[in-house]
Amino acid sequence: MLAGSLVVMSTVVCVGSYDPLTFGHLDVISRAAHIFDRVIVAVAKNPKKRYLFDAAKREEFITGATADLANVQVVTWEGLACDLATRYQAVALVKGIRNSKDTDSEMTQAFANRQLSGIDTILIPTSPENALISSSVVKEIASYGGDVSGFVPPEVAQALQRELDASSENSNSPRESVNPPA
Repeated sequence: MLAGSLVVMSTVVCVGSYDPLTFGHLDVISRAAHIFDRVIVAVAKNPKKRYLFDAAKREEFITGATADLANVQVVTWEGLACDLATRYQAVALVKGIRNSKDTDSEMTQAFANRQLSGIDTILIPTSPENALISSSVVKEIASYGGDVSGFVPPEVAQALQRELDASSENSNSPRESVNPPA
């Protein structure tokens, strides 16, 4: 963008847990990267939440999956999204939405972020083919041995399988019934 004779670079921040990273997440990140000059993808680190993958692993997945997007930078962040946006001098936060439930939730966050720091939030609807994908659904499918390769990058699918196999070795597997029906 040109402002007088100065070139102004537009930076946005995409904050999420990405646990695990899905094709829906990548769709929104990629589309933001084609609109804005710089996209900071922030892997949320909330000590009150339990994650399947630690922040470093989630950051690694995103870095690998976005390697072809030169204007994407991946960081880990613990704190308010609006504070991160201020730190990177972002013009806006970018959030992906799949449905009206996401819209309601993200609008609440957008109002809070606007009140706290004046930052705007841009909502990008995911592509229709990704509208039913959520990290929770992916974890549920994987926990029952289902094929998640249509929802997540190959590295994520393999790591999910390894993580769930390790979990099931330490407890009764959700795939098995201790007392099968007669």
